[in-house]
Amino acid sequence: MSSRGAMEKDQEPLVADDKPSAEEGSRAPTLLFQYAKIAAVVATYWVVSITMVFANKALLSGQGVSAPFFVTGYQCLVTSAMCFAFSSLGPYVPGVNLPPPTVKPKLMLQVLPLSVVFICMIMFNNLCLKNVDVSFYYIGRSLTTVFNVICTYLILGQKTSFQSIACCGVIIFGFLLGVDQEGVVGSLSIAGVAYGVLASLFVSLFAIYTKKVLPVVDGSVWLLTYYNNINACLLFTPLVLITGEWSQLMAFQGLADPKFWTLMTVAGVFGFSIGYVTGLQIQVTSPLTHNISGTAKACVQTVLGSWWFSEYRTVLWWTSNFIVLGGSAAYTRVKQIEMEAKHRASLSV
Repeated sequence: MSSRGAMEKDQEPLVADDKPSAEEGSRAPTLLFQYAKIAAVVATYWVVSITMVFANKALLSGQGVSAPFFVTGYQCLVTSAMCFAFSSLGPYVPGVNLPPPTVKPKLMLQVLPLSVVFICMIMFNNLCLKNVDVSFYYIGRSLTTVFNVICTYLILGQKTSFQSIACCGVIIFGFLLGVDQEGVVGSLSIAGVAYGVLASLFVSLFAIYTKKVLPVVDGSVWLLTYYNNINACLLFTPLVLITGEWSQLMAFQGLADPKFWTLMTVAGVFGFSIGYVTGLQIQVTSPLTHNISGTAKACVQTVLGSWWFSEYRTVLWWTSNFIVLGGSAAYTRVKQIEMEAKHRASLSV
């Protein structure tokens, strides 16, 4: 405590006034409002994220048709349409300032390399979800942090501390234990694990290349999302035709069922919403709190998946989840400490 603070503390009255000051009285509701706002945002993030996973699982494995490219492409179409709609309504809503919903071929071409990474990311993500249980989904995609470290070094030339590498080692151990225990309970999908590893790789690549492409759209994440999803719709169209999904869809008896399209649209809306609520959660808390919230959400999602689908899991299987969760949380904490140290060093120069 500073000398001034100690003096002020020494000068406090021995008998406190039971009546709160006007400043304290006004501060309490404000603080309560902030806590309520943070709780509401975090709860919204959890609901949107978990609902999106369960909706996609239902679409990809429980609707009588195997068309992951079509499902993913439709969700990109919904996102593009929502970006267009919100941008069009922006001028008529006070306080909303969004870029106009134009389509510029030059920008589409400049964003195209990132869009290729983007469709690989969401394609392998959905293929992983299609082939594994919801409860194993987090473990299947748990190597994102590891690939972040590898890709950051190989592409950007940035070295990582020993503590961060040690955390990655813990995550890899938890991942391997989880895969082994998934085999023990008899629900291991080698294809699902492979898709999960590839999804983790492309999530890392997407984060890195997003920073490189953002200047093309003047730093507008909204425009980047818009053009990314337009490109994705165009890229998924030939994939649907080449893989034979179009023929399967034409023979699918539930294609005209409103429930099918409702679920498809809901998944698309939640896919669009997750980007917004993720940014909102970071805004009202911090990147560290967001990562902690995401880790806790993954734990709840795993428990819900096991309960909802009545899945039996061994003690070691649950242990692997906690190892991955602990390694991810430790990595986040290490990076926060390193960032704070770097910030203090820059201030002292």
